[in-house]
Amino acid sequence: MRDVNPDTTGKWRKSSRSSGQNGDCVEVNPEVGVRDSKNPDAVLIIGWDRFQHVVTAIQAGQLDR
Repeated sequence: MRDVNPDTTGKWRKSSRSSGQNGDCVEVNPEVGVRDSKNPDAVLIIGWDRFQHVVTAIQAGQLDR
């Protein structure tokens, strides 16, 4: 695992599904990983290819409870 300063590394993008009302947002940065907007210092560092795999699994309903 590498040290990352989430405030200065690349550009974070919020989910287009974010309502913005209660702060439930996922932010993505292809240079770094994924983070919860309510806790921006906790960054899940994964490769972009693995992130795309997760998104595909979510869209297919494979991660539904």
